[in-house]
Amino acid sequence: MRVVFAPVSLALIVLVLVDGFEAMVLPRRVSWTFRPTRLFYRSTWAVWGAAAGLVPPGRWRQFFLSVFGPLSLLALLATWVAGLVLGFALLHWSLGTTLLPANAPADFWTYLYLSGDTFFTLGYGDVTPATPPSRILAMAEAGAGFGFMALIIGYLPVLYQAFSRREVGISLLDARAGSPPSAGQFLLRLGQGEDPAAAGPFLAEWERWCAELLESHLSYPVLSYYRSQHDNQSWVAALTAMLDTCALLLAGVKGCHPFQAQLTFAMARHAAVDLAMVFGVPPRKPDPDRLGGDQLGRLREALAGVKLTVRADEAAAARLAELRGMYEPFVNALARHFLFTLPPILPDRPAVDNWQTSAWMRRVPGLASLPVTDAQDDHFD
Repeated sequence: MRVVFAPVSLALIVLVLVDGFEAMVLPRRVSWTFRPTRLFYRSTWAVWGAAAGLVPPGRWRQFFLSVFGPLSLLALLATWVAGLVLGFALLHWSLGTTLLPANAPADFWTYLYLSGDTFFTLGYGDVTPATPPSRILAMAEAGAGFGFMALIIGYLPVLYQAFSRREVGISLLDARAGSPPSAGQFLLRLGQGEDPAAAGPFLAEWERWCAELLESHLSYPVLSYYRSQHDNQSWVAALTAMLDTCALLLAGVKGCHPFQAQLTFAMARHAAVDLAMVFGVPPRKPDPDRLGGDQLGRLREALAGVKLTVRADEAAAARLAELRGMYEPFVNALARHFLFTLPPILPDRPAVDNWQTSAWMRRVPGLASLPVTDAQDDHFD
């Protein structure tokens, strides 16, 4: 009856090796549904997110959520290793490998110990295979274990380099669009600089950032669970803020050339839609409306104060609603899945940027050199 488990053990070994290759090495999206890695993240994130709901809102909940990304990667590696050790142990047990010394018990637990000893190349030698075929199998396990661990660990710097590049772009939004970033703050500060054309090069940089986000998070979906250093920043918030900005520019902010905004909007929406598909989150409109009530009118008035004019006709409003409908359901679905908060298009009260705050002083020296609204000044008081 043991021989029946031989195909099962071989299938388990191949499954783990293929899954590790697809998750860490293969630079493209893998579409088949029943991948061990996909099932691992869906189940563990569901449990982790539910547990986060038991933590009081605020700093500790955000810290708890931030632990998941790195910890899940270590847990995934441990799961792969356990699967390989178990697979080779089942294979030894099903084939009835002869052991030395002769009095060694030929039960499953002894074969599991032999498999772990071989996989990690410990070389204790207290239990060894006795026949040439079993020794070849042990050599194959040792080689597979060494190569698998070296390959997976060797790709960890690739993940962290992609994470660092993503965070550099998010950090650059702090002084340009506020914390959390918002399209309203970006356009207000653009108007304060009295150079609307300056949006072009910045949006070009963000077109590339969105392309890198799409490529890296499709190849390594685990990066989506890595959270930013500051609780009021996230890759979803940054992506949403850029989409909001491009939508407003395309809807008719006079003085800003729409071509680069169109390119950035296309790339950012591509990233939002594809990532929502990868994680299997259906689009869902934000509730309440992020620009409902009189917020659009307030935004136009605020931009008029810095000499930026937004078209106020019905055609422009319809265009803006059409553009928002193309991406808001997708970024909202991503935000709900990863337990992020979507940034407002126009904050009710301008937030103080992260660079302006400190635990040891109320006002950063040189702060007066940049425009600060009355609401921001009150924040320090």
